[in-house]
Amino acid sequence: MANSSNAAPTPLTVTGLKTPNTVAHAVIRALKRHGVTCTFGQSLPTMIQLSAEHGGIKQIAYRTENAGGYMADAYARVSGKPGVVTAQNGPAAALLVAPLGEALKASIPVIALVQDVSRLHHDKNAFQDLDHIGMFSPVAKWVRRVGDASRVDDYVDQAFAMACSGRPGPVVLLLPSDLLLEPAVETGRRASLGHFPLDPVVASPESVLRAADLLSKAKRPLVIAGGGVHLSHAHLALTRLMDEAHLPVATTVMGKGGVDEQHPLAVGVVGYFMGPNGATRYQRDLVAQADVVLLVGNRTNQNGTDSWQLYPKDATFIHLDIDGTEVGRNYEALRLVGDARLTLNALADALVQCDLKPRAAARAAVVGSIAKAKENYLKESEPVRVSAQSPIRPERVMHELQKRLTAQSIVVADASYSSIWIANCLTSLASGMRFITPRGLAGLGWGFPMALGAKVARPDSEVFCLVGDGGFGHVWSELETARRMGIKVTLLLLNNGILGYQKHAENVKFGEHTSAVDFYPVDHAAIARSCGCLGVRVSDPAQLAQALEDATKSELTTLIEIMTDENAFPPITFYTANVK
Repeated sequence: MANSSNAAPTPLTVTGLKTPNTVAHAVIRALKRHGVTCTFGQSLPTMIQLSAEHGGIKQIAYRTENAGGYMADAYARVSGKPGVVTAQNGPAAALLVAPLGEALKASIPVIALVQDVSRLHHDKNAFQDLDHIGMFSPVAKWVRRVGDASRVDDYVDQAFAMACSGRPGPVVLLLPSDLLLEPAVETGRRASLGHFPLDPVVASPESVLRAADLLSKAKRPLVIAGGGVHLSHAHLALTRLMDEAHLPVATTVMGKGGVDEQHPLAVGVVGYFMGPNGATRYQRDLVAQADVVLLVGNRTNQNGTDSWQLYPKDATFIHLDIDGTEVGRNYEALRLVGDARLTLNALADALVQCDLKPRAAARAAVVGSIAKAKENYLKESEPVRVSAQSPIRPERVMHELQKRLTAQSIVVADASYSSIWIANCLTSLASGMRFITPRGLAGLGWGFPMALGAKVARPDSEVFCLVGDGGFGHVWSELETARRMGIKVTLLLLNNGILGYQKHAENVKFGEHTSAVDFYPVDHAAIARSCGCLGVRVSDPAQLAQALEDATKSELTTLIEIMTDENAFPPITFYTANVK
């Protein structure tokens, strides 16, 4: 029986949104002004999401509350726009701490809209009340609570400006539940700030000229590019510098794809996995013997520098970064504080005015050295790359995946071994190709949500995601998200039945491992099928090519569960420190 228009509402009654043109509507109008087309949420704050759906902003509804933050992170990395995630106060807000920490360390602009308790209920033990400002302050650039309807546009604009300017990063805007229901106040703001880098600046001309002089006169120069190259869309400028100044270019894991790794001057990824079967194992001397090193958007962190042992001790360093506090942090350097794209182009302009004849003359020898090192790697790694053994070698999986990649493909990996497998074994096919890895805090389970966010950002690209069975156990539920939201990725799950990095590293460090590293057998393909996705198990490497072909042709997310060798490990240097 139909409900009367004046009947009391019930949990099963839908009568239409009761309160139009509220503060929540004003927030959504501000988001649209800044170019936001979707948010990652789970209904709350309810007035925000209801207003968004009325206002044409799509909600990508996650299942696990921390996964939404990782989706927003990868969305930002791929789209060049800040990712927006929403959450309720209390435990849902607390589960944003880890993804915001990743975004802070990796310099990713994520805007978290978090519901707070009613303003009159603060400090009264209200339901799920927390000190949200204290909780978020260590993992965000900026945290504010909106207290008045007239300040909504001010604070939203500040949130975008803080997230996208300078060194990008996460911000948090707390929205009291009672405020969201108040009438909106029109302010007339028109700015659109939803892109990064916002307000890019070039390093000082004097520093650029000094850097050009150092590089032009260097005997053994080297560029090592980090994730800042992607954040500033500097891949073309980096390629220009490599070509015009005849400079070899290596990258960190986050910088992978900054150059086409097929280029004769592209070294590959250098860092903490240059042991046996490492793609850059035979490039170590190129790094260690460099006399001038240009660091671009490179945090010189522990993994990227192999615990600060890889980079040459006596080299002259030039460090380009948007954040002046990162410049010279671990290696005293000529300071180039500015946007990577603008400054690399300025540096290339300055270099062509220098005498580059010595660099041009040395190019053939450098190219030959890099080519020989790559040839040695391919020869050394061939037995594992094309191995026919079962359980399957992860290197064989990567060998088959490489055949499916195009320059437009996006490859995402979970933390731990998965990040190393894609960084070491896959080849970037173009300058600007994206390989997404959680290298800020490197938490397990973050890969699959990041793949979903990347696909939302670039729906026309084929997205491949590599995970292990250990990490994937954190986010099985997001398979249902992929099916319900119509987000298609190809998920390659390496099932070796263990927490591989944990087990192997414990054996090396302590001589034995804990009891937590071995799993009960799980049928992950069946889990995928139960969520409406496709799931297939592969135990013979000869089946990999067909499984990948079928997955890429499908319109649904496919989980390819690959039964892999638990004794296989990537070329982490400290595992084989005594092997030369």
